[in-house]
Order: sequence, then C-alpha cells, then structure tokens
Amino acid sequence: MTPDDEGSSDIDEMNGTDDRHEGRARRRRGIFLLPNLFTTGVLFSGFFAIVSAINGEFTTAAIAVFVAMVLDTLDGRVARMTDTQSEFGAQYDSLSDLVSFGVAPALVVYLWQLQDLGNLGWVAAFFFATAAALRLARFNSRLAVVDKRFFQGLPSPAAAALVVGMVWVLEDLGIPADLADPYVVAILIVTVLAGAAMVSNLTYFSFKDMDFKHRVPFLAIVGVVGALMLLALDPPKVLWAGFVIYALSGPLLTLERWRRHRRRTPPGD
Repeated sequence: MTPDDEGSSDIDEMNGTDDRHEGRARRRRGIFLLPNLFTTGVLFSGFFAIVSAINGEFTTAAIAVFVAMVLDTLDGRVARMTDTQSEFGAQYDSLSDLVSFGVAPALVVYLWQLQDLGNLGWVAAFFFATAAALRLARFNSRLAVVDKRFFQGLPSPAAAALVVGMVWVLEDLGIPADLADPYVVAILIVTVLAGAAMVSNLTYFSFKDMDFKHRVPFLAIVGVVGALMLLALDPPKVLWAGFVIYALSGPLLTLERWRRHRRRTPPGD
C-alpha cells in the first residue's frame, strides 16, 4: 500500500464517520409524534368550530372550542411527562392556539350575532383575534422571565371560553335568531372586553404550581365530585360561570398584589 493509498483509506474512513454522523443527524430531525397529535387535535377542533359556525351550527362550534381547550391542556402535560418537549412543538402549539382561541371564537361570535352590526361587528371580532395573537406573542417572548405561578393578561383559552361560552349558553336557552340591538351591543362589549383582558397587565393564577403527586385533604376530592355533578347538570352555564369568575379574578388578584407591594415598600421609596 502506498502512502497515497493510506491517505485515501484515512479519508474514506473519515468520510464514513461523517456519513454516520449525518445519518444520526437526519434521524434527529424528526418530530415527536404523541404531543403533536394532541396539538393537531387542537387545530382540528378550532377549524371544525369555524366550519360549524359557517354552517349555522353555533352550539357545535362552541363545544368544539371547549374540546380544543381540553386537548391544549393535555399536549403540554404529555410532552413534559414523556420528556418530548421541542422548539417545533412549542411553535406548532402557538400557531394552533391562535387558530383555535383567537380566529375561531372571533368568527363564531361574528357569524352568530356581530355581523348584524356591520363594520362595527367585524372590527370587534378582528380586535379579539388580534389581541389573542399579541397575547401569545408576548407570552412566548417572556417565557424565561415571568413568574410561572401567574399569567400576565387573561390566557387566550379562557378568553375564548368567555366568548363561545356566551354563545353556547344563549343558544341553549333558545334565544331568537335576531336579537334586539341592545343585546347585540352587549355581546360586542363582552367580546371587546375579553380581547382587552388578554393584552392587559392584569394578573391571573396559572395553576402551574399545582402538584398532583402529593396527598390532598379528603374534602378536596369531595369538592371535585361536587363540581363534576354541577357540570353534568348544566354544562354550558356551569362552564361559562366558571370562566366568568376566573376572568373577574384577574382585577381582584392584581389589586391584592398591588396592596401587598405597597405595604412592603417603605414610605420614602
């Protein structure tokens, strides 16, 4: 074997090593299936809500958004439990949330009643969708600096629940197809306030510090059973009431934290 042959042999060996590294790199470029299946379910539910609203099936559209909320809760937990978090999954989740909790609720409430207000109606719906996009962008850009126990601004799924929950409740009550103008204006105000709460500086509990691995008082289980019983009796009203209470908790929590900060701060500062 000549020196040239030895050189070419070394090069071939190095090339083979590089090929193996490239093969492993190519294998690592795949995505995790399980959490992204749940995220796809979120996107599917949001898109189905839009289609249902176009077809005039507003109750079905509202329920589809609530299904998206359940799936959105599961995809993150599944990713953490299976250690399958990824940057791709985070971006995919945000885009799916924008469709399901921003665009879908805005279109549902617009096609349901706000279109009767003309330009004012679609502008209000657009404001809600834009607020959801801004809320998600702010959340993603501040992941490393925020207190995990709290959200800044009303979370987009909760804002979506306020809007489509209102649709579900009034449809369940059998309201007439054409509401009087004052009622439609009230629906517009709720939509705008939900959007404004998303981009506000109000503080909301995130419930991310809840630990399900430790023991809880017996009464906690009784409370969960009671909540499930109420939910079974009248799902639309109970769900909507729960999210209305959560939305109102933001100003109260913000005021309480401000008061505590004032007490800790010396008068001269």
